[in-house]
This record gives sequence, C-alpha cells and structure tokens, in this order.
Amino acid sequence: MALLVYVDDVLLVSDDLQQIQLLKKFLHDQFTIKDLGPLKYFLGLEIARSKTGISLCQRKYAMDILQDTSNLGSKPAAFPMESNLKLTADDPELYEDPSEYRRLFGRLLYFTITRPDLAYSVQVFSQFLAKQVVSHHKAAMRVLRYLKATPRQGLFFSSSSELQLKAFSDSDWAGCIDTRRSIIGFTTFLGNSLISWKSKKQATISRSSA
Repeated sequence: MALLVYVDDVLLVSDDLQQIQLLKKFLHDQFTIKDLGPLKYFLGLEIARSKTGISLCQRKYAMDILQDTSNLGSKPAAFPMESNLKLTADDPELYEDPSEYRRLFGRLLYFTITRPDLAYSVQVFSQFLAKQVVSHHKAAMRVLRYLKATPRQGLFFSSSSELQLKAFSDSDWAGCIDTRRSIIGFTTFLGNSLISWKSKKQATISRSSA
C-alpha cells in the first residue's frame, strides 16, 4: 500500500480494497477525514479509469497556464519547437520580465510528468533561466501554442500490456551552441505503456557519434 499526503489531501493506492477501507477508518477515527471516492483529480492530474486501462492528463492545468499567460486565443501549433532552432545565451536583447519566464518554465516542468513530448523543449529553454532574452521568450511561446492544440494529451496505461521492456534513446549531437554538448533523451516502455522518460544535457562533450 502507498499513502501520499500533500497538505490536507491524502491519496491511498493498493491492490487490496479491504486494507484501504481499514486505513481510511483508522485515519477518520484520528483526524475526521472526508472520503472523496475513487481518484479523479489530484495536484493538477486528471485520472480516468476504464476496462481498457488508466489515462492521465493535465487538461485543466494546461488551460490555466494558457489563461494566465493570455494565450487562450493564440493560434495552435503542431509541434512545440522548431527542429533547427539553436538558442544561445549571448543574445544581447534581454527580456524585460525574467521572473515571468522562470515562473512559466517552472510550471511547464511540472507538466512533463504526463507530457513526455514536452520534455526536450522544456529542457532546452530551462538552460537559460539565469539569463532570458527576447528571442528565448518568443520561441517559448510556441510551446504554449502547442499546448493550445493538445490540452488533453497525456499517458495511457493499458490493462492488457505485455510484460516486455523496451527502451529508446536519441541525441541532438552537440546541439548546444554555448557548450557544444549534446542533449540526450530516453523513453522506456512496459508493453505499450510508457513508464519512464528523461531529457538532459550530457555532462561531457562527445567526440564521436558512436
């Protein structure tokens, strides 16, 4: 059994419903809790269950970001970042509100827990949190336009997946202009369900593509 507590919200997870009921009774006797039933919404995560599996998304969280950044009426984009986009910290035209930029990508970083398709672009833009320039912010707006086009996209964990582990990785081959380091990414699947992913800059400079 797993128990997750965030302020006054409690999440219980187990494959034994009887044990969940016993723990809820114990907690209620100690603290007087309110049972909200099966999990549907928790910390920005929207959970839906069916016979075929469990789906996770952050639709409301996406719409809140678009509303707070005045992008509800923006034109949707088909992808979050141009494939040939190269950003640098040497751009002299600084963005006027760096705290806004940092706040935005703090929220988008949380978004990547259900949106692996955003992991690479968010990692790229997060490299410039110490020094934001106008070109960075302009390019970052495309990520929000992509959210406008795909607010319901998320993860699906099939109830009938095979227990076969598959992993994939890729690199942008020295994509960072400033450091000449590569950004690498990987995804891991259990059957058809994506269970792990990450995008990060390499600690060393690659001298070969092998």
